[in-house]
Parts: sequence; C-alpha cells; structure tokens
Amino acid sequence: MAKKSVRRRKKPVQSSGRSGSVRTESDSMGKMTLPGDALYGATTARALANFPIANRPLPYEMIRAFLMLKRAAAETNMDLDQLPKVKGRMIVKACNQIIDGIDEQCAAGTLDQGWMKQFPVDIFQTGSGTSTNMNVNEVISNQVCITQGREVGAKEPIHPNDHVNMSQSSNDTFPTAMQVAAVMAIREHLIPALKELGKGLHAKARKWDKIVKIGRTHLQDATPIRVGQEFSGFAAQIDYSVLRAERAMVRLAENLPIGGTAVGTGINTHAKFGKGVVSHLSKMAGVRFAKAANHFEAQATRDCVVEASGELKTIAVSLSKIASDIRLLGSGPRAGFYELKLPATQPGSSIMPGKVNPVICESVVQVACQVIGNDAAITAGGLGGVGSILQLNVAMPMMTTNLIESINLLANVSRIFNDRCIKDLDVNIDNAAGFVERSLMLCTKLAPELGYDTAAKIAKESFANNRSIREHVLELEMIEEELLNELLDAHGMTTPD
Repeated sequence: MAKKSVRRRKKPVQSSGRSGSVRTESDSMGKMTLPGDALYGATTARALANFPIANRPLPYEMIRAFLMLKRAAAETNMDLDQLPKVKGRMIVKACNQIIDGIDEQCAAGTLDQGWMKQFPVDIFQTGSGTSTNMNVNEVISNQVCITQGREVGAKEPIHPNDHVNMSQSSNDTFPTAMQVAAVMAIREHLIPALKELGKGLHAKARKWDKIVKIGRTHLQDATPIRVGQEFSGFAAQIDYSVLRAERAMVRLAENLPIGGTAVGTGINTHAKFGKGVVSHLSKMAGVRFAKAANHFEAQATRDCVVEASGELKTIAVSLSKIASDIRLLGSGPRAGFYELKLPATQPGSSIMPGKVNPVICESVVQVACQVIGNDAAITAGGLGGVGSILQLNVAMPMMTTNLIESINLLANVSRIFNDRCIKDLDVNIDNAAGFVERSLMLCTKLAPELGYDTAAKIAKESFANNRSIREHVLELEMIEEELLNELLDAHGMTTPD
C-alpha cells in the first residue's frame, strides 16, 4: 500500500460564533436552541439532549475519516454532474479546513479545546450513527456559511442534507468511515510501533544468542535453552503480529459499503457513485480501498470489523505473553528467578524502600485485558439479533470506538514497551548459568546412555542429596568424566544432534 501523501494547505478558518450567546436553528422536527459558537445544528442538539450517557464523543480518528468521506463524496458528485462545481468546491474547502484544524490541534495536544468540540455526540447514540453523520453534515454546512459571510445556520449556499449528504445515507457512510478510520490508525500507528518493538526484540535475540539458561515447562525445570532462542520466539510473535495487523487493514479496506445508501440497493445514488468515492478516498489516504462486493452483506453486518478486532485481540495476547514472561524472569532480585534485569523506571512502593516493580510489563498486560474486553463488546455488537438486524447493524458507534481504542492502545503500549523496557533490558548471566548447572533436567542427555529409569533415579537422588547431576554421576562413577562433560554440555543441548 502506498504511503500517505501530505498536502499543505492554508491555515483553517474556525467558528466566528460568539461564546456565551445562543441562537435558534430548525430541522425537520422543529426549532432548537444552540450555543452561539456551535457549528453543529438542530439535529445534533437533539442528539445531545437524547444521549447524555457516557459524555464521551466518538474518537477524532472517526470524525477525521468522516470528513475525508464527505470530501470524497462531494468530489464524486461533481465528477458525475450531480452537484454544481461551485457548491462542491465549497464543501471540499470546508472539509479541508476542518481536517487541517483537527490535524494541527492533534499535533499540539489541544483537540479538546478546538474543532472536536464541534463533534460532541455521545458514543451511545443511535446505533446507525445517524446523529454523528448529521453532526458532520451540519458542521460542514455552517463552516461554508462562515467562509461565505453568511449567518451560521442559514443552510445556504450549502444544505447539510441536500448537498453535504447528497447520494449518501448514514447507513453506508458511518460503516465506511469506521473502516477508513481503523485502516489509517493501523497503518500510521500500530504497524510502525509493532515493527519497532520487533526490531528491538530481534536485536536482543542476536545479542544474547550464546548465553545458555534453563528452559522451563509447566513452571518446572526443563532442558537448557539459549536466551537468544527465547527472545527469538518473542520477536517471532511480533513478526506475526505485524502480519495480523496487515490482514486486519486489508480486510477493512477491501469492503467499503459506500454507495449502498439505506439498505444496500443504492437508492437515490448514481450507479458510479460508490466506485468514485472509493477512488477519491484511495488517493486522499494513500491506501488501496475497494467498494464492497456485496452491499447487502457490507451494511447488514459488521463481520469485517469483528474479524479485524479478532486480529487485534491476538496481537494483545502475544504482547501479554512476552511481557508476562519478561516480568517473571525478572522476578526477585533475591527471592525470584532474576535471570533478567529490568530497567528501573520508578519507585515500586510507597512503604518498602528500594523496591522496583515491573511496571511497564504490567501496563502491557493491562492493555491486553482491555483489548480483549473491547473485542468481546465488538463481537456482541456484531451478533445477529443484537447489533446486526436485518438490513443494518445498529451497534456501530460502540464498535468503532472500541476498535479504534484497541488500535491506539496496542500502538502506544508497544512503543512504550520497547522504549522503556526492551531497549535497556539486560541478562543476569550468573543466575542464568547457575540455574543451568543445578538443573536436574540435564539428566535428559543421560537417558540414551543409561536408560530412562536409571536417569530418573539419578535425578531424584541428586535432588535428595542437594547435588548437581554432574557431581552425583561422577561420585557414582557411572560415566567417565570426559564423556560426561560432553553429554552435559549445556550449549550443545540447545541445538539438534
């Protein structure tokens, strides 16, 4: 997939409404009173009154994707001579202004103070996302009013339904935007973070490839393994995680519902509209999007989202395994394994001086728990009779919020895990080597020479007498020392015969 091209535009124009004042605006149900500095309209205000539930709006990634979609729709309607170019260009300009504003405020960490205040509709709204679709339509319409010197709420020269929403329905725009948002978040944040973590783990695997330690199965001593081999397993998990993230991205990108409008039939839409929107979105995002092969599947279900979430859950499980093992191997320093030296990042206790805890690993494990919970909610949202009912899924705002949260959590924690733990992680060679020499499972190499039963007896006697296998076998004079040293070569045990 091609990289996103960045085009610099002029500084965005934002609301000129008066803070503290109010205005009245109407929709198909009547009049509503709105804040004077709000660029949203009456339909959005109704949603705010209806859904004061989580007091948490949709993530900015979703709003940004919606704005991209509205721009692509306007461009396509102009291409198809459905929308006068003078009006279409106004919509495109307004979308660009708002997208640029969101990008700038995101980079500055001021999203909660800027453009996102214009998109306040709660996550737990109408399940089709109609409230958010209209919220975006109204803000674009009113942004045009400002740039054209008209009163906010005039709906002239751009009407939120007739022009911004032309050839569209909430039922095909919302699922399209949620897929575009997730694809871009995976590509821009999750995959780069996973690749950096994988690079860090591969570096440790190479660095520590000659260090032999004891392997463990069932939390009991097993045969030797090299530290590098152990970390190569961690690195491979992340390599597979990258592939899973790429699969999720491709699955979401190849099935955009746009063009199906209300129930998948494409009513009130030009036959070439969906294909045109997808083409414009692909150029805008630098991603190869594709229109849904079957609009009835794409709008009646969110199976592609459930599938993508499953890939994210697997990534979370992989991260939890790596972090948990590193945490366990770093336990101690005197009453645990302490084969790994974890970097000290902060004091570990408010009562025990000098204690340092594996806080970064704990953060990774907690993120994994959250992603698994998000996946459970997404799965429930996709269930027939719950979210997916006849021709439409009606749990989309919740599903997209959890999906994007999972992507961002995994990206952020992968980056922190690499930067704050893996990079400065070290091996306690004395402990690693000491555990190997004391291991009773070295007797595994004696079984071909002495037989399984005799080797098992040696292991039990060595443990009872608190001796190493080597010491016990030499004392019994069961194997000559030269051969015994060859058999008990721990490094040799880590490679096939």
